[in-house]
Amino acid sequence: MATLTAPVATTTTAARAGDTDNRATYLSFGLAYLVGHGAAAVSGGPDPLLNLPGWLPMTLLGAGLAAGTGYATVAAARAQRGAGTADLLSGRLLGLSWIGGFAALFLAITGLTSTLGTPELPAVLWPAGSGLVVGLLYLGEGAVRRNVLHYGLGTWLALVSTTSLAFGTPGLFWVLALAGGGGYAVATVLEHRRLAAR
Repeated sequence: MATLTAPVATTTTAARAGDTDNRATYLSFGLAYLVGHGAAAVSGGPDPLLNLPGWLPMTLLGAGLAAGTGYATVAAARAQRGAGTADLLSGRLLGLSWIGGFAALFLAITGLTSTLGTPELPAVLWPAGSGLVVGLLYLGEGAVRRNVLHYGLGTWLALVSTTSLAFGTPGLFWVLALAGGGGYAVATVLEHRRLAAR
């Protein structure tokens, strides 16, 4: 007599290859935006709210971005475990896109600054341009990994970063701190829910 058994749903590493846990990354980048750009906002302009050393906002932003980059690298490496050849290639190309995107941004800002003869331009273009590049890269990553949340965050960051240019300084930093950091905060909560539901 044959015994029938019910099929058991299994979750293999390969089935989840390419899926990334972005909670630590989103949290680190969100804090970097809030604290780093926030420090630039409160200490900038003709009548600053706080008198902070000029190096402090960039240091706070850089520390948060460095932590977030580390978390993102670890998450991407974990996502590649058990991935097939095509997914591995996609992951590597996405990684190289970050280098290409920021190299292009550097060349654009350097070229505009020297052509227009405006040495103050990088102080505005770097924060907004970086947010734009990150947003566009998140769009691509979200599409490749079929991660709607990552795609949505990319859209938000691209729109917020380019909109911030209309506010000059320190308004640009307020927009990036509150809307950019807020976007990362919302994404952190939604990422937790997304991972709990899978």
